[in-house]
Amino acid sequence: MPSTSHSPTDAAARGGATIARIAELAGVSTATVSKVVNGRAEVAPETRALVEAVIREHGYRRQKKQNRATLVELVLHELEGAYAMEVIKGVERVASENELAVVLTELHGRHTPGRTWIDGVLARKPAGVITVFSAPTRAQQEQLASRGIPFVLVDPTNDPGQEFPSVGTSNWSGGLSATRHLLDLGHRRIAAITGPANFLSSRARLDGYRAALDAAEVPIDPTLIRVGDFNVIDGLTHGRDLLRLDRPPTAIFAFNDAQALGVYQAAHEAGLRIPHDLSVVGFDDLPPAQWAIPALTTVHQPLSDMAAAATDMIVTLAQGDPLPQNRLMHATGLTVRASTTAPRP
Repeated sequence: MPSTSHSPTDAAARGGATIARIAELAGVSTATVSKVVNGRAEVAPETRALVEAVIREHGYRRQKKQNRATLVELVLHELEGAYAMEVIKGVERVASENELAVVLTELHGRHTPGRTWIDGVLARKPAGVITVFSAPTRAQQEQLASRGIPFVLVDPTNDPGQEFPSVGTSNWSGGLSATRHLLDLGHRRIAAITGPANFLSSRARLDGYRAALDAAEVPIDPTLIRVGDFNVIDGLTHGRDLLRLDRPPTAIFAFNDAQALGVYQAAHEAGLRIPHDLSVVGFDDLPPAQWAIPALTTVHQPLSDMAAAATDMIVTLAQGDPLPQNRLMHATGLTVRASTTAPRP
């Protein structure tokens, strides 16, 4: 069994083995190794796993200079809504400046790519991979690293630490500023509709919400915190439930704009006017927020700039240059519009 004393990056740094050497070590043909290296499908799973293990141990050295990569891979958990469009615009802006085309993969709501995705990436040999609100599996990460294909995480679902390049935003500060704004207006029963409890952005926004309440010496009421999934239906469903409470909230902080729009519908159904009867704050500040009626107060996160920064990182890494820093954090800021006001006496 191959030793695991070195990472794929370490192996690559040592120069790596040629296809012929990998074939010799694995006891297979050079044609088989070539198919694995290039993401071809017609290799038995057991043979593929054996070759990948040898590549992880010894690295892979290209036998001749490759043509300059002309693609960047963009992986999104879903393509619905303005969130995806803001990301695509940011990637396309930098990609076009560097004469790169963009290949797009949608995960249909999942947060890790499927098994067949990596084969296509290896066959296309992109300059790099950008994953948004998702991440490659550990095995996929090893395969990318062994082929010298860098990847960058945007809005990562979990803490990437310093191991992988990432671009995020100050979610904690955003949650704090949204809640503090409502407190400053005089609200004390402030509900929160979160994203998934295990996601980094949702946890940070909730921590900011709690910190603002704690600083204002407002007790946290667990009945006012509802766990959602960052979509309109969550805002509508949880909004209905919150507004049916014996003591309903006077304000709701939705952890993204889509959920906030769901709250708008729940308020309409309940015969409540925003902001006179209920104040609402969102998070993202996507273009539709300013066209809501009334225009939505929301926390701005610069998704397009975040995606552009990730693409800049890919270009730098593809050129063989080190990154000035592995982790970029963009600031959030509260955009106050017409959906918030002081609570009724």
